[in-house]
Amino acid sequence: MHNSIKYYLLFVCCLWAGVAYAQYPNQQNYPGRQQPQSFNSDTSTKKAQNMTGDQEIDAERKREEHRRDSVVFTSKFIRVTNEQLLKDSTRLLALDTGLANFENYSPLNQPHDPKISLGSTGLAERSLLFDPSKTIGFDPGVHFLDAYLLLPQDIQYYRARAPFTNLTFYSSGIKDQIFKATHTQNINPQLNVGFNLNFLGSQGFYARQNVGDMNAAIFSWYQSKSRRYDLIANWTFNNLKTPENGSVTKNNIFTSSQGSYTTSQNDTVRLYNSSDHLTNNGLYVKQSYYIGKIDSLKKGADALPTQRVAYTFYYNTSKFIFNQYEPDYFSVFPDYYYSSTLSRDSLVVSHVQNTFSYSFILRGKSTSVIKNEVKLDLALVQDLYHYQQYVVDTGIINTYGRIIQNEQKQSNTFQNLTIKARAGYRLNDRIMLDLGIQQVAQGRDFGNFLYDGKLTLAGGERTGKIIFGAYTQNSSPPLVYTDWVSNHYIFHNSFNNQKITNLSFNYINDALKLDLKAEYYLISDYLYFTAQPNGIDATPAQLHNPINLLKISLGKNLVFRKWHFDNYIVYQKTDYQSTLRTPELYTYSSLYYNTLLFNVLHSSFGTNVRYNTPYVAPSYAVGLGQFYNNTPNLTFTSYPVASVFAKATLIRTNLFIQYNYVNQGLFSNGYYMVNRYPGPNRMLVIGVCWSFYN
Repeated sequence: MHNSIKYYLLFVCCLWAGVAYAQYPNQQNYPGRQQPQSFNSDTSTKKAQNMTGDQEIDAERKREEHRRDSVVFTSKFIRVTNEQLLKDSTRLLALDTGLANFENYSPLNQPHDPKISLGSTGLAERSLLFDPSKTIGFDPGVHFLDAYLLLPQDIQYYRARAPFTNLTFYSSGIKDQIFKATHTQNINPQLNVGFNLNFLGSQGFYARQNVGDMNAAIFSWYQSKSRRYDLIANWTFNNLKTPENGSVTKNNIFTSSQGSYTTSQNDTVRLYNSSDHLTNNGLYVKQSYYIGKIDSLKKGADALPTQRVAYTFYYNTSKFIFNQYEPDYFSVFPDYYYSSTLSRDSLVVSHVQNTFSYSFILRGKSTSVIKNEVKLDLALVQDLYHYQQYVVDTGIINTYGRIIQNEQKQSNTFQNLTIKARAGYRLNDRIMLDLGIQQVAQGRDFGNFLYDGKLTLAGGERTGKIIFGAYTQNSSPPLVYTDWVSNHYIFHNSFNNQKITNLSFNYINDALKLDLKAEYYLISDYLYFTAQPNGIDATPAQLHNPINLLKISLGKNLVFRKWHFDNYIVYQKTDYQSTLRTPELYTYSSLYYNTLLFNVLHSSFGTNVRYNTPYVAPSYAVGLGQFYNNTPNLTFTSYPVASVFAKATLIRTNLFIQYNYVNQGLFSNGYYMVNRYPGPNRMLVIGVCWSFYN
């Protein structure tokens, strides 16, 4: 009986085994086992390969080890945004991993924003073209190192499904070195954190040009599950250390009778123990909440708020220090008020800003595009400032004789209340009107205002779009023009507010790769620094006559098969060229060839050429950080500056090698951008950018 039951169960198991094979036809073919000839559900015609026992174990181990690594993360899993893109909704952009503009690594040589400098990255700089600041309210006026600062508006925020790290390094040996690191990751789907870390260190081309800059930032972005609440926060830290060499002693270092550009480190300079030290630290926190109805163009799209309230808190401390520990043998400074051999001038500014804002948006019902949208933004901004200025005074005498100590020369605390309003109307995606008002309603800078407007008329993809713009601005003179106390410069002036009126026309056609812009500026009570005849005493001045300036810029890119020819041209004309000193013409051209090497390297080979017409070069006031109009006027001959480069992308890495100023010695041995400060020499630069997504 028991044997009958045992045989019956064995027979049933055999039947079930056959059913199991019918359900799983791709089961592993073990050695010695015959693979079934045909199954209705098997469409494969490839025979399975016989494996040994060791091979089976290795295959199983491999499947186990890679079970959790089946997803290969790429840049598609990373999205990036900034404060401006988060203003009206949640707008995320794809991560830029391309080679465009990769070779233009220096903040001094950006194609659309060229700058003049004292000869090397990290030294004092100023825009080559006329580009006024559209800000109102209190301004200390210390901007000669702005290009190297990392500020809250520069911070990017991420939504990362995998941890993202980017490392970038540019080097020309000891002449110029830049390192940048970014890391970010999502703690959970709502919270992202990350940091930026930048180093700039270079020896430069002449003595006493060794720069040491560091920027750092910690940032975070939180968005609630309902997408009604957003919080962005960042802490920025800037520590810039810049030497001042007072320029080389030779009037023209590039002439054969006075020197050679190949021995520039051996050329003597006017200062060997003077420097600038700038720190700028800030905490920025912005919270916003959507109230009322939330619209969406389509299912799964980003939320479009109809009402929003926001609060922004910003705390910033900045300190500018100029140190001089040497006598002035070469008359770099116009005079001294406290000590002929020692300077420690400092300006400390503390700034607390509170912003309360409310936005109301009314839009028509649509499931595809935004139509008939009316938007109103209202904000009240409180700015609280406290600044102090110190010098080292050796004129204090006690019972032990003369002593040296820091002495406070001025201190002030004040606030400004600014009303901001912005109204916009969007008929559809092709017709948009935007108007804005900023008015200082109470405080030290009462009466400052900035009114601006923009009308956009967009056609089809081939037609392009036209943008009409206008603004008028009334701003107080910066502190450095009116109240400044240091060892070599003391100013106590009363100037009128500077007024600027601007009209602009901009035509953009992406299909034609064309960007044409015409601007007209009317400047009244223009503020600038100048010097007395044959003097080096840079002093503030104001031109009461109105200045007219016409600025036309054209960007046009040409493509023929794999050849690309990108161009940017700016023409400027003013009726006060001797006061507002900028070149009449500036051009940038890039000719390069794109190709795929070895089926893996997306590569570009080409050349960049920059050129500007001759203009009266400004001088630089050491210890003041200002470029000024010197006398007698000096105009330097201008020649094109060319570079050749090769760049490529390999998997997650971008690389380039470039030879800057390759034509040095062809037309001339060098060039000047600032009086007595020769420009950079030729050099070989390499750059590498790594991206990691896990």
